[in-house]
Amino acid sequence: MEEQELDAAQAAGHTDNGRIGFEGLPNTRDLGGLPAADGRRIACRRLLRSGQLASATPADLARLGGEYGLRLVVDLRTDEECAEKPDPMGELPGARLVRLPVFHGPASGVSRSMQDMERVARQMMQGEVEPAQLFVTLYPHLVLDDDGIAAYSAFFREILDEREGSVLWHCSAGKDRCGMASVLLEAALGVPEPVIEADYLATNRFYGIDPSAEGADPMDVLNGVDLRFLHAATAAIEGAYGGIGAYLSEALGVDGDAVAELRARYLV
Repeated sequence: MEEQELDAAQAAGHTDNGRIGFEGLPNTRDLGGLPAADGRRIACRRLLRSGQLASATPADLARLGGEYGLRLVVDLRTDEECAEKPDPMGELPGARLVRLPVFHGPASGVSRSMQDMERVARQMMQGEVEPAQLFVTLYPHLVLDDDGIAAYSAFFREILDEREGSVLWHCSAGKDRCGMASVLLEAALGVPEPVIEADYLATNRFYGIDPSAEGADPMDVLNGVDLRFLHAATAAIEGAYGGIGAYLSEALGVDGDAVAELRARYLV
């Protein structure tokens, strides 16, 4: 790999953005090592973010169950996506699965179902959809619509209920719905904003995507992430609740006691 300029997360000691060298899971990462509240860091092998698990090899699944002690898998995908590529829970006998769809209806470009992606590709080719604006428009719905609030609220409750081993959450590509879950959890744990943004953007690195590059494939916008998308969500939260802290407490029920418990459990 070519030498790259360190982003804020790597510069703060989050080596290789926490990427785990699995065989079939290119965007599975350990939040362990991220700097957090009170000069502490997130504990390693406890909080994992990922794309869909259907492509995991037997060796990958063995590592998740053994080395990482996986006990909880949170699936943020739609019913259609889950039916197309179900999680291999039979190969993870020590883990329980909780499905928390961030939306139930079509959300073109965020849902990775085959039908949805084919529809967006046709719309792009016909000039009906500007990819970046699609995500700028959709991201606020992830955090403000009833489905999203219900999913992310339950996401925190499930993490608080799981006291042993590690937790892994995922959508299909591990970038949008999973990305927002990661942003919210990192904010609750006191990770600095520049580091949160760097962790969010690291998805592009592991998929080999640079949507801003000259001559980039227009589909790269659908397959990667952009701070404009994240900022659309955080601006919507700011407008509705005044900030992520209030959103966590008022919308998701992650109050001061819950934040204190998360930090006591996951920071070292």
